[in-house]
Amino acid sequence: MASTGADLMNAQAELWCHTFGYLKSMALQCAIKLGIPNAIHRCGGSASMPELLAALPVAASKRPCISRIMTFLSASGVFRQESTPVPSNGEIAGVRYSLTAASRLLVDDDDGIRSDRSTCLSGLMLLCSSPLYFSSSQSLAEWLKEDDEDAVAETPFMMVQGASYYGFVSGDVEFAACVNEAMASDSRFVAEVLVRECGPVFTGVTSLVDVGGGDGTTAMARAFPQVRRSVLELPHVVDAMPADSDSAVEFIAGDMMEFIPPADCILLKFVLHNWSDEDCVRILKRCKEAISTREPKGKVLIIDVVIGSSPSKHILEAQLLLDLCMMVILPGKQREEEKWHKVFIDAGFTEYKISPVFGTRSLIELYP
Repeated sequence: MASTGADLMNAQAELWCHTFGYLKSMALQCAIKLGIPNAIHRCGGSASMPELLAALPVAASKRPCISRIMTFLSASGVFRQESTPVPSNGEIAGVRYSLTAASRLLVDDDDGIRSDRSTCLSGLMLLCSSPLYFSSSQSLAEWLKEDDEDAVAETPFMMVQGASYYGFVSGDVEFAACVNEAMASDSRFVAEVLVRECGPVFTGVTSLVDVGGGDGTTAMARAFPQVRRSVLELPHVVDAMPADSDSAVEFIAGDMMEFIPPADCILLKFVLHNWSDEDCVRILKRCKEAISTREPKGKVLIIDVVIGSSPSKHILEAQLLLDLCMMVILPGKQREEEKWHKVFIDAGFTEYKISPVFGTRSLIELYP
């Protein structure tokens, strides 16, 4: 059937949206760097354009651009734009911009109005929209054309940056700090939900090892004081920990590929998606060894993406975008349940339960 003119124009508009999709992340990055979510928050959650401009570090000649950026971010759901009532004196009505559920997650206020920063994800969003990620993604097609036998780059990131992702992190202090803060903010965010919604999974647990847990940033330390908590990290991460770190958390230097300390519960938060199926099997075998002698029955808790875990089209798109991100920067991937099932069986596990309680990610309880 021949397409109508309207069909062709709609198809072109769809292609425009895909082609300029990167500008969505750049506009969001710009809003975070300028402090727009904080500025609206300090105005009580709603601000007029004059109020915004008074609070933002924007050159006078560039101020008209802010309304264009805010109009776009409001249309895409990051903020809410509302017209103010027409004044009785006949002046032109203005607009006010309010925080939405999404932009509230970008508020990182240090003025005393907000004391709980556990749900601020600004650092994570800035990391994921960094020039390193963007420039690496631009070489995806060239990387795909390379045969594995001839390829010298394991990922597009390595092709462009000349080092593996973690190799680059270890050699760039500024980028490493950005990564560490991003991962810590994600840990605070997930831990709050884990504690509030999934408390029963810790019933009977007296010891827990957070594998690849970074600096140990987690709300669980406050919520489960009866649990002996340890963080397993690479030696250079443990060595960099400040002397006044939380004394309730023990930091253990080691390699999860070789050994994981025994505990009732092993936690893998957003770890396995970084690795190939073969490496995941190897890691999980070490986890199985760590819990195999525990009574009552030990378990592994995995917080990771299960593609298709939610009927939401929005969440599915986010999961698939996270999968493409893995393709660009790391040799890992996001997995559907059937792929997780195979990894679990190959690692020697026989029972698991998936609870999609983290939106794009799920809580997986894994038993031998």
